[in-house]
Amino acid sequence: MRLYTLLVILLAIIISVNAPLAAQETASNMGEEIESQQILEGKSFTVLVEGDGPDVVLIPGLATPRDVWNPLRAQLSKTHRVHSVQIRGFGDDPKSNVDSDMLLNDIVSELADYIDDKITDKGRAAPSIIGHSLGGLSAMMIAARHPSEVSQVMVVDSLPFFGLLFGPSMTVDAMKPQAEFLRDSIATQPKGQVDERGLLVQSISAEGRELVKKWSKTADPKVMATLFYDVATTDIRNELPSIKAPIMMLYPIDESVIPSSRIKAIYKNAYSNAQTAILIPIMDSRHFIMLDRSEIFNRQVMRFLNNHK
Repeated sequence: MRLYTLLVILLAIIISVNAPLAAQETASNMGEEIESQQILEGKSFTVLVEGDGPDVVLIPGLATPRDVWNPLRAQLSKTHRVHSVQIRGFGDDPKSNVDSDMLLNDIVSELADYIDDKITDKGRAAPSIIGHSLGGLSAMMIAARHPSEVSQVMVVDSLPFFGLLFGPSMTVDAMKPQAEFLRDSIATQPKGQVDERGLLVQSISAEGRELVKKWSKTADPKVMATLFYDVATTDIRNELPSIKAPIMMLYPIDESVIPSSRIKAIYKNAYSNAQTAILIPIMDSRHFIMLDRSEIFNRQVMRFLNNHK
């Protein structure tokens, strides 16, 4: 397979009802008390909080608003307090995210501060975190660097280093030239432009691909470009052994795209240092597992929240 084709797949894989919001400076400014449902505002993201019970934090992927979690949110908010994150620029005004050169690290640090300020410092138990793609990588970074702020992590089709899609010997330095080229291309493309080829690996259904297309069209190109580069050049494999929280990792299998043996080998190799991880394949699905196999996905989420029982 040509390198260009692989780069298109990489881009597709990591790309994964809001009122106008006024920005605050830091996550610690997100209001004093959480009501039954409200939107709290941070510098790089907003959080919709709803429901009551154990805390669950939902982090979407690149170019994806919190709407991706709507069916899950409706279910979980009956029994949990759900914190649905939305990165600024993916469904609302990008604000200061367009000026950040290390946006992924900024988001991870701010998320950890948010959890500390709004959950653990209030005497509540550390939350479960569920993250898709970029969100899954962010969740693992929080678990590795801020272990007291996480009880367990569900990763939905993400990797500790996306360069592994090109082979087990790929390095960050080798990724940088291609990542820089694509970052600059994305940043200058008109808002609303979507690569139809990339949509093919996002969802197995036409309906799912239309949703992803709709979300991608509203994403801010500069924010998307910055986070694309950050994700493509981030390698946390050496941090995985420090994660003590349980990790449930869901990954898609679709034989019509890539043979299952190759996919399983990629994920097994990627998570070989993660001592607490269990890897679960979801058959007949693509990157947006929650769209393609929603019932199976929701069952796995409930199993995860019930400590894998």
